[in-house]
Amino acid sequence: MPKKISAKSGPTPSGKKKSASQSTAKQLSSKTSAKDGAYTAKQITVLEGLAPVRKRPGMYIGNTAAEGLHHLVWEVVDNGIDEAMAGYCKNITVELMPNHRVKVSDDGRGIPVDKHKQTKKSALETVMTILHAGGKFGDGGYKVSGGLHGVGVSVVNALSQYLRAEIKRDGKIWMQEYSRGKVQNKLKPIGKSTETGTTIIFEPDPEIFSVLDFNLDTILSHLRQQAYLTKGVKITVIDSRTTAKGQTPDYYAFYFEGGIASYVQHLNSHKAPKHQNTFYVEKEVQGVNVEVALRYTEEYKDTIFSFANNIHTVEGGMHLTGFRTALTRTINSFARKQGYLKEKDENLTSDDMKEGLTAVVSVKLKDPQFEGQTKAKLGNVEAKSAVDQVTSSGLQIFLEENPRDAEAIIGQCILAARARVAARTARDSVLRKGALDGLTLPGKLADCSSRNPEECELYIVEGDSAGGSAKQGRDRKFQAILPLRGKILNVEKARLDRMLANNEIKSLIIAMGTNIGEQFDISDLRYHRIIIMTDADVDGAHIRTLLLTLFYRYFPEIIKQGHLYVAQPPLYKVQLGKEGKYVFNEDNLEKVKAEMLAAKKSSSQKGKTAPAAKTKDDLSGSSSEEGETESATSISVQRYKGLGEMNPSQLWETTMDPERRVMKKIIIEDAEKADEVFDILMGDEVAPRKHFIHTHAKLVKNLDI
Repeated sequence: MPKKISAKSGPTPSGKKKSASQSTAKQLSSKTSAKDGAYTAKQITVLEGLAPVRKRPGMYIGNTAAEGLHHLVWEVVDNGIDEAMAGYCKNITVELMPNHRVKVSDDGRGIPVDKHKQTKKSALETVMTILHAGGKFGDGGYKVSGGLHGVGVSVVNALSQYLRAEIKRDGKIWMQEYSRGKVQNKLKPIGKSTETGTTIIFEPDPEIFSVLDFNLDTILSHLRQQAYLTKGVKITVIDSRTTAKGQTPDYYAFYFEGGIASYVQHLNSHKAPKHQNTFYVEKEVQGVNVEVALRYTEEYKDTIFSFANNIHTVEGGMHLTGFRTALTRTINSFARKQGYLKEKDENLTSDDMKEGLTAVVSVKLKDPQFEGQTKAKLGNVEAKSAVDQVTSSGLQIFLEENPRDAEAIIGQCILAARARVAARTARDSVLRKGALDGLTLPGKLADCSSRNPEECELYIVEGDSAGGSAKQGRDRKFQAILPLRGKILNVEKARLDRMLANNEIKSLIIAMGTNIGEQFDISDLRYHRIIIMTDADVDGAHIRTLLLTLFYRYFPEIIKQGHLYVAQPPLYKVQLGKEGKYVFNEDNLEKVKAEMLAAKKSSSQKGKTAPAAKTKDDLSGSSSEEGETESATSISVQRYKGLGEMNPSQLWETTMDPERRVMKKIIIEDAEKADEVFDILMGDEVAPRKHFIHTHAKLVKNLDI
């Protein structure tokens, strides 16, 4: 289901006289009186200190749901990572504590505690309570930093109902506490220590966040990635939330001397390698530290991650452009030099280099220019030339020193080029066939009458029987139906040319209108809601997984823009007399039966006679096959194993009516984790899939075979 995002504002800023420090962080917002339309100085609201963060938290952490909650942890950890990149920190510890508290410690230099010249407060209080205050703007603080904007820890402070900072520095342990960004006590020494470092304990504010529970897997995944990107730093995670129940805390530790070369090996853990050695190079050019690692596998897709100052640039940027340029030029040059490409042969393209490629590109630079606070794309031009230069020289040496690896890599790229030509021919054939068939929508598609993509829906249904019910039950104005015959091709194990030979996939591509591959265009999507609707059995789950694999591998933009859904048809219909209710999951079956019995009993008691009360045993009978009656309770339970078992009106009211239906919106929270799961479930390697099934078998509910 789509995640609920709730943004609640905090307390109204007080009317205290603003200090010099607060004036550096003020934000103006204007409001026009709804009463008389007046617009004077009275309508100007001044948000002082950290009030802007509490007023618009989404501007700083993305949202106030799970993603924003975990972003608080990343902001505090980033301070320790910055110390590690500067060479002052070797250990970072993150502890998930009871009562939704998190403790983050590092052994860096410790936040300064002496008085700040401009604010007349301690440097710690300045950093914790003023936006854009930190050691990341001037000279001498950090040469390289991920927290470019200097808003990290102050934002965490603003959005926490409690925060405690402990600093080991200058032979003492200093402490100060805060609540919702406001100082609670003066900075004071609470002990002595010969060590240095910073410890932040914070508790997210329930007035701000819609969820307060931290997810251990999310924490581990992110911090493992940070450990790969920062060679030599040890990151420890402790989950002590169960200590209140007397259980021993769980400990996890990440430490990788190999850096991103180890990261590439991790990403390829479920893939067959194409060559023996992993390419890795690290060098500083023009003030930019460049790290690149890559290895080819037997897969048909690519997995490339780019980072700038340890921040995942999900949209790439100049550093990724420099890498692709260098990779294409260097492999083409070497292939011609060694005779793999003849004079008459065309050069290999950048797309030919992508097939089976797993690569990590990481740059560290002094003044990164990100696009927006989300830091999704790097804009530094110098990063492009630096990565290009380092990759070109390093890869040239690697290919010359490892001739067998070079032969395997170039052979892979040449094979991909041939497949690209074949796929282009097949794609052109599909489109040309469509154009000749009368604007070429597939014959089995029951299209809708509307031509407005924003209101149109495409239901992908399993089989002609379900397709028939869906066609009769739908609203023809905005709902289109495309039935699939059998199971589509597993695209995880097939190239594009073979995939386009599959009639069901061809029909889907033509129906959506977006084209595929290098000619894919999301603006041509004919339906803004694409809904996978399959039976609630093993075959239906398999077909759903095959379709999800297809969309994830070849139409990821459809998922990213929120156009892909999975329908949730009911599993049961519970009937008691003339009253019937649909049940959408196994857990609610007994609850619905009990509620219906209670309602009937209550209704009967208002009359002359009341039926005998039902016992717990009466309600606990196992769900019967379709149409079987539970005589003990006079309740009939109908189990729907297929959509075709529903008549059109039932299918409409339970699964297709926008006013009553339940759907799951498909999102990609963690691209790396999603990629790994698809590799395990749909790839060629059997052992990882077997292990996955054994591990998760007990979690499966409602398994119909």
